[in-house]
Amino acid sequence: MVQIGGRSRKAPPDQRLSSLSGRRRRAAVGPRTPAKLDRGYSQVSETIPRKGSDTRERLLDLAEAAVLEKGFAATSIDELIAAVGITKGGFFYHFRDKGDLAKALMLRYLERDRVILDDIFARADDLNDDPLHGFLVALKLFAEMLANLPGAHPGCLAASFCYQDQLFNREIRDLNRSGVLAWRARFRQRLDRIAAKYPPRVEVDLDDLADMVASLVEGGIILSRITKDKDVLPRQVLLYRDFIRLMFQP
Repeated sequence: MVQIGGRSRKAPPDQRLSSLSGRRRRAAVGPRTPAKLDRGYSQVSETIPRKGSDTRERLLDLAEAAVLEKGFAATSIDELIAAVGITKGGFFYHFRDKGDLAKALMLRYLERDRVILDDIFARADDLNDDPLHGFLVALKLFAEMLANLPGAHPGCLAASFCYQDQLFNREIRDLNRSGVLAWRARFRQRLDRIAAKYPPRVEVDLDDLADMVASLVEGGIILSRITKDKDVLPRQVLLYRDFIRLMFQP
């Protein structure tokens, strides 16, 4: 039937056959979902929270805070699951054991560390492409970032793991070491570029000069926590910046 002005009349035979064959084809493939609705399903699925991923991140956040506050040995699975509100089975869904949690913490820490430094140096390079002055800009940005923390630096996961090195397997210790060496390589690369254009005014081992950054950051964190002065750490970074300027500036 074809609707016309509220009334129906029979369709011509050839049209009825065409309509019938169309219905058969639709029946064979099933009802069609409008394209707009398909897009809607896709958009909805993208906005549905991934509860498992969120729970894992909450466990990592709480574990990191606890480790920085009292060490890995004193951080228990029971306190983490109580804080998140899950069962032990829920914890073991995300991590095989406490060692697996430690590995996840270290991997996340190293990745966040890399992203932060990549961003700082990318911004510095955009502002000044000279190797020395670009490095000085990067150190200034680094100090400003540390100064803008709401309180004293919460601590360094790498240092915390180092102090309890005997608790971790070889893989986790190697990850920690790789993070320290990555800092050395990053800053040594920058110092090589500087030295190629601005020879240092005194003889210096550039590896040692690169390691100074990690040394002063770790020391600055300890000083700021002990003295309750959050500005100690950024001031140390700025002193290193002054030292680099004096070392290389012609």
